Amino acid sequence: MIGLLQRVTHASVAVNGDVIASINTGLLVLVGVEKADTEQQAIRLYEKLIAYRVFPDEQDKMNLSLKDINGSLLLVPQFTLAADTHKGLRPGFSNAADPEYGKQLFEFLINHAREQFKNVETGIFGADMQVSLLNNGPVTFWLQT
Repeated sequence: MIGLLQRVTHASVAVNGDVIASINTGLLVLVGVEKADTEQQAIRLYEKLIAYRVFPDEQDKMNLSLKDINGSLLLVPQFTLAADTHKGLRPGFSNAADPEYGKQLFEFLINHAREQFKNVETGIFGADMQVSLLNNGPVTFWLQT
C-alpha cells in the first residue's frame, strides 16, 4: 500500500464543483492500492501516517507527529500511484489492485483510521476529484508498506 503524504496548511477535495472534504493543519495523503496489499498493510500505513514526525517542534525540527499536534488527516484514493513507470513513455497498471479490491481496502483504511483518530476526512474512490492543497514546507514523503 502506498501513501504519498504531504504536510499541509489547508487541503480540500471537490467532486462536481462541491467540496466534499476539507482540512486545515495536517496531512493530505494520496493512497494507492496494489494487488498484493492486505488489511495488515493498511493498518501499518495508518500507524505510520499518524506517528510520522513531520511537524516542527519549538526548535523548528521535524519531531512532532500528526497525533502530537492534533492535526487532521485527509485520505484520497489515487489509482495512479500504483503505476509502473520503469519502461516506455506510458505508465502500466498491472501492479494496481482491481477497482473492487482497491475500494474495499481503501474503505478498510478509512474505517480503521476513524476508529482510532477523530479528525479524518476522505475523498471518494473512483470519483473524478479536484484536490487543492497548500503544501507546508513543502514537505512530501512517499511511504510504502
